[in-house]
Amino acid sequence: MTPLDDIVDQNGEYTSNDTLVKLYNLRDQRPKQTLMERIHSGEFMKIQAPMVRFSRLPFRLLCSLWGCDITYTPMIMAYEFNRSSSCRDSDFTTNQYDQPMVVQFGAKSAEELVSAAEKVAKHCQGVDLNCGCPQGWVMREGYGAKLLSNPELIMDMTKQLNNRIGNLPCSIKIRIQPDLQKTVELVKRAEHCGISWITVHGRTHNQRSSHPVNYNAIKLVKESTTLPVFANGDVFTLQQANEIRERTGVNGVMAARGLLMNPAMYSGNDQPPLEVIKDFINLYAQFGSLSPVIFHRHLMYMLYNYLNRNEKSEFNQLQTVVSIVDYLNDKFLF
Repeated sequence: MTPLDDIVDQNGEYTSNDTLVKLYNLRDQRPKQTLMERIHSGEFMKIQAPMVRFSRLPFRLLCSLWGCDITYTPMIMAYEFNRSSSCRDSDFTTNQYDQPMVVQFGAKSAEELVSAAEKVAKHCQGVDLNCGCPQGWVMREGYGAKLLSNPELIMDMTKQLNNRIGNLPCSIKIRIQPDLQKTVELVKRAEHCGISWITVHGRTHNQRSSHPVNYNAIKLVKESTTLPVFANGDVFTLQQANEIRERTGVNGVMAARGLLMNPAMYSGNDQPPLEVIKDFINLYAQFGSLSPVIFHRHLMYMLYNYLNRNEKSEFNQLQTVVSIVDYLNDKFLF
């Protein structure tokens, strides 16, 4: 890879290099099958989860370069997306390399969901309805995991979504419920509404990330439906992903925190190689779509195991992209 100081051209603008070549090669090497053909062929899908603020274009491309089969946008609120062009410009950016990519919406109305989905249908490979976000404000407004208490609304939204954009895969992401039979019934009903797959987070909405994932519940869901099922929760290594597959029989796994710390996780790397850091900087330089604050936070996650306590403190205080790149050049002698 080119040294980091070479990504600044004579005009002081950031430019990318070898990373773009890797993107071209990735596009050319992708299977010619559709996403659903790949899923139904038995290929084990390795997926990047929707993450508020973080799963934007440069990070999605980075994950694709390093082993992800499917990436997700952050949850986009359908109501605001439909009514504001500035929201659409801010919340949704993509390009020819950004695939297979699924757009996830937060919605509590079929019309809002379908209207938003129609706006992105030509620019993605799937649309997902968030039925699992446990954040307080989300549930108070009737979105995310709150929808699990209103299965009729979920069915109405998914049915209309499938009817209106039936040529595009439609899915839902849920959390398990304390009464697992309700989860099984929901999944069976969703299957009859024509959804393409379901992602199951193995915790209830009031269980924190420190609570063990209920893989037996995910296995129960998998055994109760003919739909492809993806498991979500506590995936931090490729070995863990394979163990979850063996334990539950799912068609794929979805990771969030594991990929924030190590975007090369699905490639079998126990920590992100320095080339991952270089690729991320190049992708940010080429495509933007992140605030400098989020760019910085991504690197804080990726560098966690590279820096000691004092170095972490020093790096966390950096405030500009130039100072961040200079620090990395000096620290790692690129």
